[in-house]
Amino acid sequence: MRNTVRQAARATVQLAGAVVLAFFSIIFITVLLITAVGTLAVVGAGLLPETVLLIRRMAGAKRRAVAAWTGREIPEAYLPIEGPLRERLRTAVRDPGTHADLRWMVACYGYGCLGFLAVPLWLVGLLVDGVWQGLLRREAVVLPLISRVADLDAAWSTALLKPSPKARLVERVEELTETRAGAIAAHGAELRRIERDLHDGTQARLVALSMRIGLAKRAYERDPEAARKLLDDAQDQAEEALTELRHVVRGIHPPILTDRGLAGAVRALAASGGVDATVRVDGLEDRHAGGADDGPRPPAAVEAAAYFVVAEALTNAAKHSGAERASVQLVRLPAGLRVVVRDEGRGGADEAGGSGLLGMRRRVAALDGTLLVTSPAGGPTVIEVELPCVW
Repeated sequence: MRNTVRQAARATVQLAGAVVLAFFSIIFITVLLITAVGTLAVVGAGLLPETVLLIRRMAGAKRRAVAAWTGREIPEAYLPIEGPLRERLRTAVRDPGTHADLRWMVACYGYGCLGFLAVPLWLVGLLVDGVWQGLLRREAVVLPLISRVADLDAAWSTALLKPSPKARLVERVEELTETRAGAIAAHGAELRRIERDLHDGTQARLVALSMRIGLAKRAYERDPEAARKLLDDAQDQAEEALTELRHVVRGIHPPILTDRGLAGAVRALAASGGVDATVRVDGLEDRHAGGADDGPRPPAAVEAAAYFVVAEALTNAAKHSGAERASVQLVRLPAGLRVVVRDEGRGGADEAGGSGLLGMRRRVAALDGTLLVTSPAGGPTVIEVELPCVW
Protein backbone atom coordinates (compact mmCIF):
# COMPACT_ATOMS: atom_id res chain seq x y z
CA MET A 1 0.00 0.00 0.00
CA ARG A 2 2.86 2.36 0.83
CA ASN A 3 4.40 1.99 -2.66
CA THR A 4 1.03 2.60 -4.28
CA VAL A 5 0.51 5.80 -2.30
CA ARG A 6 4.06 6.96 -3.05
CA GLN A 7 3.61 6.40 -6.80
CA ALA A 8 0.23 8.14 -6.75
CA ALA A 9 1.78 11.09 -4.91
CA ARG A 10 4.54 11.35 -7.49
CA ALA A 11 1.96 11.27 -10.29
CA THR A 12 -0.04 13.95 -8.49
CA VAL A 13 2.99 16.24 -8.38
CA GLN A 14 3.47 15.67 -12.11
CA LEU A 15 -0.18 16.51 -12.82
CA ALA A 16 -0.02 19.57 -10.57
CA GLY A 17 2.81 20.90 -12.73
CA ALA A 18 0.67 20.29 -15.81
CA VAL A 19 -2.18 22.24 -14.24
CA VAL A 20 0.15 25.16 -13.44
CA LEU A 21 1.40 25.21 -17.05
CA ALA A 22 -2.18 25.09 -18.31
CA PHE A 23 -3.00 28.08 -16.11
CA PHE A 24 -0.03 30.01 -17.45
CA SER A 25 -1.02 29.10 -21.01
CA ILE A 26 -4.35 30.85 -20.45
CA ILE A 27 -2.51 33.99 -19.39
CA PHE A 28 -0.03 33.60 -22.17
CA ILE A 29 -2.66 33.37 -24.89
CA THR A 30 -3.81 36.80 -23.75
CA VAL A 31 -0.23 38.06 -23.92
CA LEU A 32 0.10 36.63 -27.43
CA LEU A 33 -2.99 38.46 -28.58
CA ILE A 34 -1.64 41.72 -27.18
CA THR A 35 1.72 41.05 -28.84
CA ALA A 36 0.07 40.27 -32.17
CA VAL A 37 -1.92 43.50 -32.06
CA GLY A 38 1.19 45.44 -31.08
CA THR A 39 3.16 43.82 -33.89
CA LEU A 40 0.55 44.72 -36.44
CA ALA A 41 0.68 48.26 -35.16
CA VAL A 42 4.50 48.18 -35.47
CA VAL A 43 4.72 49.69 -31.99
CA GLY A 44 5.22 46.34 -30.29
CA ALA A 45 7.18 44.53 -32.99
CA GLY A 46 10.11 44.11 -30.62
CA LEU A 47 7.90 42.15 -28.21
CA LEU A 48 7.38 39.22 -30.58
CA PRO A 49 10.87 37.67 -30.42
CA GLU A 50 10.94 38.01 -26.61
CA THR A 51 7.50 36.42 -26.40
CA VAL A 52 8.63 33.49 -28.53
CA LEU A 53 11.68 33.03 -26.29
CA LEU A 54 9.38 32.95 -23.27
CA ILE A 55 7.22 30.32 -24.97
CA ARG A 56 10.37 28.25 -25.56
CA ARG A 57 11.18 28.42 -21.86
CA MET A 58 7.71 27.20 -20.95
CA ALA A 59 7.94 24.37 -23.49
CA GLY A 60 11.40 23.52 -22.16
CA ALA A 61 10.00 23.30 -18.62
CA LYS A 62 7.34 20.88 -19.85
CA ARG A 63 9.95 18.81 -21.69
CA ARG A 64 12.02 18.50 -18.52
CA ALA A 65 8.95 17.56 -16.48
CA VAL A 66 7.96 14.85 -18.98
CA ALA A 67 11.54 13.56 -19.10
CA ALA A 68 11.62 13.35 -15.30
CA TRP A 69 8.39 11.31 -15.35
CA THR A 70 9.06 9.00 -18.30
CA GLY A 71 12.88 8.85 -18.29
CA ARG A 72 12.97 9.77 -21.99
CA GLU A 73 14.22 13.12 -23.22
CA ILE A 74 12.18 15.15 -25.71
CA PRO A 75 14.65 16.76 -28.14
CA GLU A 76 14.51 20.43 -29.03
CA ALA A 77 14.91 21.92 -32.51
CA TYR A 78 14.88 25.70 -32.56
CA LEU A 79 16.45 28.28 -34.81
CA PRO A 80 18.53 30.81 -32.87
CA ILE A 81 16.77 34.17 -32.51
CA GLU A 82 19.58 36.67 -32.93
CA GLY A 83 20.72 39.54 -35.11
CA PRO A 84 18.84 42.70 -36.12
CA LEU A 85 15.17 43.12 -35.24
CA ARG A 86 13.96 42.25 -38.74
CA GLU A 87 15.97 39.00 -38.72
CA ARG A 88 14.71 38.13 -35.22
CA LEU A 89 11.12 38.72 -36.31
CA ARG A 90 11.56 36.56 -39.42
CA THR A 91 13.09 33.73 -37.41
CA ALA A 92 10.45 33.91 -34.68
CA VAL A 93 7.60 33.72 -37.21
CA ARG A 94 9.05 31.08 -39.55
CA ASP A 95 10.65 28.70 -37.05
CA PRO A 96 8.78 25.34 -37.15
CA GLY A 97 9.60 24.92 -33.46
CA THR A 98 7.54 28.03 -32.69
CA HIS A 99 4.53 26.58 -34.49
CA ALA A 100 4.85 23.32 -32.53
CA ASP A 101 5.09 25.18 -29.23
CA LEU A 102 1.98 27.21 -30.05
CA ARG A 103 0.03 24.04 -30.87
CA TRP A 104 1.15 22.52 -27.58
CA MET A 105 0.17 25.64 -25.64
CA VAL A 106 -3.34 25.71 -27.10
CA ALA A 107 -3.78 21.98 -26.50
CA CYS A 108 -2.35 22.27 -22.99
CA TYR A 109 -5.13 24.72 -22.24
CA GLY A 110 -7.46 21.71 -22.55
CA TYR A 111 -5.66 18.53 -21.51
CA GLY A 112 -3.70 20.31 -18.77
CA CYS A 113 -6.89 20.17 -16.70
CA LEU A 114 -6.46 16.39 -16.43
CA GLY A 115 -4.62 17.10 -13.20
CA PHE A 116 -7.88 18.00 -11.49
CA LEU A 117 -8.91 14.34 -11.80
CA ALA A 118 -6.33 13.53 -9.15
CA VAL A 119 -8.48 15.11 -6.41
CA PRO A 120 -11.53 12.77 -6.69
CA LEU A 121 -9.26 9.81 -7.42
CA TRP A 122 -7.43 10.44 -4.14
CA LEU A 123 -10.65 10.72 -2.19
CA VAL A 124 -12.05 7.53 -3.65
CA GLY A 125 -8.72 5.70 -3.79
CA LEU A 126 -7.80 6.17 -0.14
CA LEU A 127 -11.10 4.65 0.85
CA VAL A 128 -11.42 1.89 -1.76
CA ASP A 129 -7.77 0.88 -2.04
CA GLY A 130 -7.29 1.23 1.71
CA VAL A 131 -9.79 -1.57 2.17
CA TRP A 132 -9.09 -3.47 -1.08
CA GLN A 133 -5.30 -3.53 -0.74
CA GLY A 134 -4.65 -2.71 2.90
CA LEU A 135 -7.09 -5.20 4.39
CA LEU A 136 -7.82 -7.73 1.64
CA ARG A 137 -4.25 -7.76 0.21
CA ARG A 138 -5.49 -7.29 -3.36
CA GLU A 139 -4.01 -5.15 -6.11
CA ALA A 140 -4.86 -1.45 -5.86
CA VAL A 141 -7.54 -0.33 -8.29
CA VAL A 142 -8.14 3.43 -8.01
CA LEU A 143 -4.86 5.10 -7.00
CA PRO A 144 -2.91 3.61 -9.96
CA LEU A 145 -5.32 5.51 -12.22
CA ILE A 146 -3.54 8.73 -11.17
CA SER A 147 -0.31 7.39 -12.70
CA ARG A 148 -2.19 6.48 -15.86
CA VAL A 149 -3.55 10.02 -16.12
CA ALA A 150 0.02 11.32 -15.71
CA ASP A 151 1.15 8.89 -18.44
CA LEU A 152 -1.59 10.22 -20.71
CA ASP A 153 -0.50 13.82 -20.08
CA ALA A 154 3.13 12.88 -20.81
CA ALA A 155 2.19 11.01 -24.01
CA TRP A 156 0.19 13.93 -25.40
CA SER A 157 2.92 16.40 -24.46
CA THR A 158 5.56 14.25 -26.14
CA ALA A 159 3.51 14.01 -29.32
CA LEU A 160 3.02 17.79 -29.43
CA LEU A 161 6.50 18.92 -28.35
CA LYS A 162 8.75 16.59 -30.30
CA PRO A 163 10.34 18.30 -33.30
CA SER A 164 8.54 17.93 -36.61
CA PRO A 165 10.38 16.44 -39.61
CA LYS A 166 10.65 19.94 -41.06
CA ALA A 167 12.20 21.28 -37.85
CA ARG A 168 14.68 18.39 -37.75
CA LEU A 169 15.57 19.09 -41.38
CA VAL A 170 16.18 22.77 -40.66
CA GLU A 171 18.33 21.88 -37.64
CA ARG A 172 20.24 19.33 -39.69
CA VAL A 173 20.94 21.88 -42.42
CA GLU A 174 22.25 24.32 -39.81
CA GLU A 175 24.43 21.62 -38.28
CA LEU A 176 25.84 20.54 -41.64
CA THR A 177 26.56 24.16 -42.55
CA GLU A 178 28.51 24.59 -39.33
CA THR A 179 30.44 21.32 -39.65
CA ARG A 180 31.22 22.05 -43.31
CA ALA A 181 32.68 25.41 -42.30
CA GLY A 182 34.73 23.65 -39.63
CA ALA A 183 35.91 21.03 -42.10
CA ILE A 184 36.95 23.73 -44.58
CA ALA A 185 38.82 25.56 -41.84
CA ALA A 186 40.54 22.34 -40.75
CA HIS A 187 41.43 21.55 -44.37
CA GLY A 188 42.86 25.04 -44.85
CA ALA A 189 44.91 24.72 -41.67
CA GLU A 190 46.20 21.35 -42.83
CA LEU A 191 47.23 22.77 -46.21
CA ARG A 192 49.04 25.65 -44.51
CA ARG A 193 50.83 23.18 -42.23
CA ILE A 194 51.96 21.10 -45.22
CA GLU A 195 53.10 24.22 -47.05
CA ARG A 196 55.02 25.38 -43.98
CA ASP A 197 56.66 21.98 -43.50
CA LEU A 198 57.69 21.84 -47.15
CA HIS A 199 58.97 25.42 -47.14
CA ASP A 200 60.85 25.32 -43.85
CA GLY A 201 62.06 21.75 -44.05
CA THR A 202 62.23 19.93 -47.36
CA GLN A 203 62.67 23.00 -49.56
CA ALA A 204 65.50 24.37 -47.41
CA ARG A 205 67.30 21.02 -47.51
CA LEU A 206 66.89 20.72 -51.27
CA VAL A 207 68.31 24.23 -51.76
CA ALA A 208 71.28 23.31 -49.58
CA LEU A 209 71.66 20.08 -51.56
CA SER A 210 71.69 21.97 -54.86
CA MET A 211 74.30 24.41 -53.56
CA ARG A 212 76.61 21.61 -52.37
CA ILE A 213 76.35 19.80 -55.69
CA GLY A 214 77.20 23.05 -57.49
CA LEU A 215 80.23 23.62 -55.23
CA ALA A 216 81.34 20.04 -55.75
CA LYS A 217 81.19 20.43 -59.55
CA ARG A 218 83.32 23.56 -59.41
CA ALA A 219 85.86 22.01 -57.01
CA TYR A 220 86.05 18.64 -58.76
CA GLU A 221 88.93 19.56 -61.14
CA ARG A 222 91.20 21.43 -58.70
CA ASP A 223 90.41 19.65 -55.40
CA PRO A 224 88.81 16.19 -55.81
CA GLU A 225 89.04 15.49 -52.06
CA ALA A 226 87.04 18.61 -51.21
CA ALA A 227 84.56 17.76 -53.95
CA ARG A 228 84.13 14.26 -52.51
CA LYS A 229 83.43 15.75 -49.07
CA LEU A 230 80.85 18.11 -50.57
CA LEU A 231 79.18 15.16 -52.32
CA ASP A 232 79.07 13.25 -49.03
CA ASP A 233 77.38 16.26 -47.43
CA ALA A 234 74.98 16.41 -50.38
CA GLN A 235 74.08 12.77 -49.88
CA ASP A 236 73.33 13.46 -46.20
CA GLN A 237 71.18 16.42 -47.25
CA ALA A 238 69.29 14.20 -49.71
CA GLU A 239 68.57 11.62 -46.99
CA GLU A 240 67.38 14.33 -44.61
CA ALA A 241 65.12 15.74 -47.33
CA LEU A 242 63.64 12.28 -47.87
CA THR A 243 63.04 12.01 -44.13
CA GLU A 244 61.26 15.36 -44.16
CA LEU A 245 59.11 14.26 -47.11
CA ARG A 246 58.15 11.05 -45.31
CA HIS A 247 57.17 13.15 -42.30
CA VAL A 248 54.94 15.34 -44.48
CA VAL A 249 53.36 12.27 -46.10
CA ARG A 250 52.67 10.74 -42.70
CA GLY A 251 50.88 13.97 -41.77
CA ILE A 252 48.58 13.59 -44.78
CA HIS A 253 47.80 9.88 -44.47
CA PRO A 254 50.17 7.67 -42.48
CA PRO A 255 51.30 4.69 -44.58
CA ILE A 256 51.18 2.53 -41.44
CA LEU A 257 47.38 2.80 -41.56
CA THR A 258 47.36 1.12 -44.96
CA ASP A 259 49.92 -1.50 -43.95
CA ARG A 260 48.79 -2.44 -40.44
CA GLY A 261 45.29 -1.07 -40.04
CA LEU A 262 44.01 1.22 -37.30
CA ALA A 263 44.79 -1.12 -34.41
CA GLY A 264 48.38 -1.66 -35.52
CA ALA A 265 48.93 2.02 -36.21
CA VAL A 266 47.58 2.99 -32.79
CA ARG A 267 49.79 0.37 -31.10
CA ALA A 268 52.78 1.91 -32.89
CA LEU A 269 51.74 5.34 -31.63
CA ALA A 270 51.42 4.05 -28.08
CA ALA A 271 54.85 2.40 -28.26
CA SER A 272 56.60 5.51 -29.55
CA GLY A 273 54.79 8.14 -27.47
CA GLY A 274 56.03 10.02 -24.48
CA VAL A 275 53.71 8.23 -22.03
CA ASP A 276 53.27 4.60 -21.06
CA ALA A 277 50.10 3.81 -23.02
CA THR A 278 48.08 0.62 -23.21
CA VAL A 279 45.80 -0.23 -26.15
CA ARG A 280 42.61 -2.27 -26.02
CA VAL A 281 40.88 -3.30 -29.24
CA ASP A 282 37.36 -4.72 -29.38
CA GLY A 283 35.81 -5.97 -32.62
CA LEU A 284 38.39 -4.55 -35.07
CA GLU A 285 41.07 -6.13 -37.18
CA ASP A 286 44.06 -6.55 -34.85
CA ARG A 287 47.00 -8.38 -36.37
CA HIS A 288 48.88 -7.94 -33.12
CA ALA A 289 46.39 -10.29 -31.47
CA GLY A 290 47.05 -13.29 -33.63
CA GLY A 291 47.88 -12.60 -37.23
CA ALA A 292 44.36 -13.07 -38.54
CA ASP A 293 41.59 -10.62 -39.27
CA ASP A 294 39.64 -10.57 -36.01
CA GLY A 295 37.16 -8.05 -37.34
CA PRO A 296 36.45 -5.70 -40.26
CA ARG A 297 38.31 -2.49 -40.93
CA PRO A 298 36.52 0.86 -40.87
CA PRO A 299 36.57 3.09 -43.97
CA ALA A 300 39.84 4.90 -44.71
CA ALA A 301 38.47 8.34 -43.72
CA VAL A 302 37.27 7.01 -40.37
CA GLU A 303 40.60 5.26 -39.76
CA ALA A 304 42.51 8.46 -40.50
CA ALA A 305 40.31 10.58 -38.22
CA ALA A 306 40.59 8.07 -35.37
CA TYR A 307 44.36 7.81 -35.83
CA PHE A 308 44.87 11.58 -35.70
CA VAL A 309 42.62 11.88 -32.64
CA VAL A 310 44.72 9.29 -30.79
CA ALA A 311 47.98 10.88 -31.98
CA GLU A 312 46.91 14.37 -30.86
CA ALA A 313 45.53 13.11 -27.54
CA LEU A 314 48.73 11.19 -26.68
CA THR A 315 50.84 14.17 -27.74
CA ASN A 316 48.81 16.46 -25.49
CA ALA A 317 49.12 13.97 -22.63
CA ALA A 318 52.90 13.89 -22.99
CA LYS A 319 53.39 17.65 -23.44
CA HIS A 320 50.73 19.30 -21.30
CA SER A 321 49.17 16.95 -18.76
CA GLY A 322 52.27 15.63 -17.04
CA ALA A 323 50.81 12.12 -17.24
CA GLU A 324 52.96 9.03 -16.98
CA ARG A 325 50.24 6.57 -18.01
CA ALA A 326 47.50 6.59 -20.61
CA SER A 327 45.09 4.13 -22.18
CA VAL A 328 43.51 3.89 -25.62
CA GLN A 329 40.35 1.94 -26.39
CA LEU A 330 39.04 1.16 -29.87
CA VAL A 331 35.55 -0.35 -29.94
CA ARG A 332 33.48 -1.37 -32.91
CA LEU A 333 29.86 -0.23 -32.56
CA PRO A 334 26.91 -1.51 -34.61
CA ALA A 335 26.96 1.69 -36.69
CA GLY A 336 30.28 3.29 -35.93
CA LEU A 337 33.59 3.36 -34.10
CA ARG A 338 34.29 4.56 -30.57
CA VAL A 339 37.70 5.86 -29.56
CA VAL A 340 38.46 6.58 -25.90
CA VAL A 341 41.77 8.07 -24.79
CA ARG A 342 42.38 8.51 -21.06
CA ASP A 343 45.42 9.94 -19.32
CA GLU A 344 46.16 10.23 -15.62
CA GLY A 345 47.52 13.76 -15.82
CA ARG A 346 46.64 17.01 -14.12
CA GLY A 347 43.52 17.66 -16.21
CA GLY A 348 42.14 21.08 -17.03
CA ALA A 349 42.26 20.60 -20.82
CA ASP A 350 40.64 23.54 -22.63
CA GLU A 351 39.88 23.99 -26.33
CA ALA A 352 40.83 27.66 -26.05
CA GLY A 353 44.23 26.74 -24.65
CA GLY A 354 45.72 25.71 -27.98
CA SER A 355 46.02 22.05 -27.05
CA GLY A 356 44.72 20.77 -30.39
CA LEU A 357 41.22 19.92 -29.15
CA LEU A 358 39.57 22.32 -31.60
CA GLY A 359 41.34 20.66 -34.53
CA MET A 360 40.25 17.26 -33.25
CA ARG A 361 36.66 18.43 -32.92
CA ARG A 362 36.63 19.83 -36.47
CA ARG A 363 38.11 16.64 -37.90
CA VAL A 364 35.50 14.54 -36.11
CA ALA A 365 32.61 16.87 -37.00
CA ALA A 366 33.56 16.66 -40.69
CA LEU A 367 32.59 12.97 -40.53
CA ASP A 368 29.39 13.72 -38.58
CA GLY A 369 30.94 12.32 -35.42
CA THR A 370 30.86 13.50 -31.82
CA LEU A 371 33.67 14.38 -29.42
CA LEU A 372 33.29 14.59 -25.64
CA VAL A 373 36.09 15.90 -23.43
CA THR A 374 36.03 15.39 -19.66
CA SER A 375 38.98 17.01 -17.92
CA PRO A 376 38.37 18.21 -14.36
CA ALA A 377 41.18 19.96 -12.50
CA GLY A 378 43.42 17.28 -11.06
CA GLY A 379 42.53 14.81 -13.82
CA PRO A 380 41.98 12.42 -15.34
CA THR A 381 41.40 13.64 -18.89
CA VAL A 382 39.09 11.46 -20.98
CA ILE A 383 38.50 12.10 -24.69
CA GLU A 384 35.66 10.03 -26.15
CA VAL A 385 34.96 10.08 -29.88
CA GLU A 386 32.24 8.30 -31.84
CA LEU A 387 32.52 8.16 -35.63
CA PRO A 388 29.60 6.80 -37.67
CA CYS A 389 30.40 4.32 -40.42
CA VAL A 390 28.98 1.33 -42.26
CA TRP A 391 30.75 -1.98 -41.67
